[in-house]
Amino acid sequence: MSQKNTTRQTWLGGGLGALLAVTLGVGLLVFHLTLGEKLIYLSYDLPFLHRPITKPNEAVLIYMDDDSHRELQQPYDGPWDRGLFAQLVERLTAEQAKAVVFDILFSGPNLHHPDGDERFARAIKANGKVVLGADYTFTADGSPTLIRAIDLFYDAAASALGFVQVRADQDFIMRRHLHVPLEKEADSYSSYTWEAATLVGASVTSDPKNRFTERWLNYYGPPGIIPNVSFHRALATNAHYPAGAFSNKVVFIGGSLKTKFSGERKDEYRTPYTKGGQFSPALDAQATQFLNLIRADWLNRFPAPAEWIVIVLAGILFGFGLSQFRPLTASGIAILGGLVITVIAHLLFWKFRLWFPWMIIIATQVPIALLWSVVFNSVQLYVQNKLYEQTLSFYLSPKLVKKFSSDKELLKPGAKKETLTILFSDIASFTSISEGMDSDELALHMNKYFESAVTQCIHHTDGTIVKYIGDAIFSFWNAPDLQADHQLRACEAALRFRDQPPQYMNGQQLITRIGLHTGVANVGNFGSTVRVDYTALGENINLASRMEGLNKYLGTEVLITGETQAGIDGLLVSRALGKFRLKGFERSVDVYQLVGPPDKAETSRPMREAFAEALKLFQTGDFVPAETAFRRVLETTPQDGPAIFFLHQIEHFRAEPPPAQWNGEVELKEK
Repeated sequence: MSQKNTTRQTWLGGGLGALLAVTLGVGLLVFHLTLGEKLIYLSYDLPFLHRPITKPNEAVLIYMDDDSHRELQQPYDGPWDRGLFAQLVERLTAEQAKAVVFDILFSGPNLHHPDGDERFARAIKANGKVVLGADYTFTADGSPTLIRAIDLFYDAAASALGFVQVRADQDFIMRRHLHVPLEKEADSYSSYTWEAATLVGASVTSDPKNRFTERWLNYYGPPGIIPNVSFHRALATNAHYPAGAFSNKVVFIGGSLKTKFSGERKDEYRTPYTKGGQFSPALDAQATQFLNLIRADWLNRFPAPAEWIVIVLAGILFGFGLSQFRPLTASGIAILGGLVITVIAHLLFWKFRLWFPWMIIIATQVPIALLWSVVFNSVQLYVQNKLYEQTLSFYLSPKLVKKFSSDKELLKPGAKKETLTILFSDIASFTSISEGMDSDELALHMNKYFESAVTQCIHHTDGTIVKYIGDAIFSFWNAPDLQADHQLRACEAALRFRDQPPQYMNGQQLITRIGLHTGVANVGNFGSTVRVDYTALGENINLASRMEGLNKYLGTEVLITGETQAGIDGLLVSRALGKFRLKGFERSVDVYQLVGPPDKAETSRPMREAFAEALKLFQTGDFVPAETAFRRVLETTPQDGPAIFFLHQIEHFRAEPPPAQWNGEVELKEK
């Protein structure tokens, strides 16, 4: 493939990937789709879960909870005796609470306890720092208004009043501050938390225009993190809240029930910390909103233009970038990129109280970019592999074609050291058998022979055919694919080769001699990028070839070295034939004959044990008893080639005795 075409495909694939990622990200950010909103919410929620919890001490919550209803015998479906609120405010006044904030609507008198109303009004006025809640609603003609506390309480309060409504999302989580009603014609009204913050002198309230700034709730921890107490326990000093417990605190009073009457529907919401069906009283979120104002630690969201830029850049970065890598690498980069973005998002959240919709990037842009990368590279790789396979099939076996097509490095000249099990095969007396045969007939027989050897034997055990040398075959195992059981695979191929149905040529049966050896060799492409020649070189290759030739002397068909035997010991049946020093090698080699599969163990045991006894006598130089022992082998196996070979060796040693330091090895001076 030309460089020009490669560049064109790079830009095409990257451009389409970037377009997909950018379009998806911007669409989810802008068009308020359900998935987009969920991911935006998660971007806000998740950083809370891993952030250290903060325990604010500026405020205390007093709950009108079930215990208080029961202990004070107050109704669930009507207003409480306001004398109880008066008692509470009187204590808070005595302890110099910083402010008293009611998340309760006192919209009507308590006809059953009018004296309690009078006492409550006096307590409010005496305190001078009470903020009352109001209900934001609309008049009959559609005009916005506030349903406030009755004049008796309203006139006594320090702050006029503020609405108690909150802004919750569809999943019932309060995430944004609400200090101004959403309707423009009602922007003169303030939330009661803003009024409370103004009362205690929060710097942000010095400019009324700050009410309109978008702020996001900064929760300090799970429900209950703000100090709280049941209403009935806060009325008087006790072990739970001794004298001075409310000093210099802003006290919020309300419940986990609807604020108008505590018996109406529950006024509860979820937070980023709540799980499943767990809810938290609205009073907690209102107090959190207030604490954000006085501590000036609310959360800020990126401006819309900044979010656009982040989403677009992320789409380009991942959409274009991931398409340049293969699926596995792209997956790793995608995971790493996602982790980096997650860390950055959390650091911005924790350190600078900033957040942006980073989950859109993590959950949609990165996956779609990765998916596109996989699809694009898979199609591109498929086309390239087909072209490579078409070229390589002229030279290589199907096994190597498959390997080379997925590993282009193998096409480059070079090699590496690998431990191989090498097989050499050769047809006995091939020259005399093929002499005088017609060329076409010879080719037909040899093609059939090679087809059977390759398909049924070598490729059947995942061996690699390196080359054909006349009637010989050179193959190996454990490359290019690593195989932990390569010795066993090679020996099984040799047995299949030996035991396949006989083939005949020119009226004579073809006998194949096979030699195997395991050792380190230089394996790789010793050709060029134009002409592939995947092969192996080294003295161990030559040793395997010598093992094939040794069959001619020993009258055997399959011989293996001790290194190969080590990998099949106990898995296949073999017999030791002694130590041989072959022509061209300084060291001796342990030679074994491959007998057969495990089911041959018992039937061959008498012959193998008799031969082992004779070989032991031979190697210790006891030639007379050795001769007797080898002849005993021939009585049970008359044509046993190794026994005949060693009887000839004994005759030779009688004429020319071995040296004094002889260690039992046999030296062959011919190939």
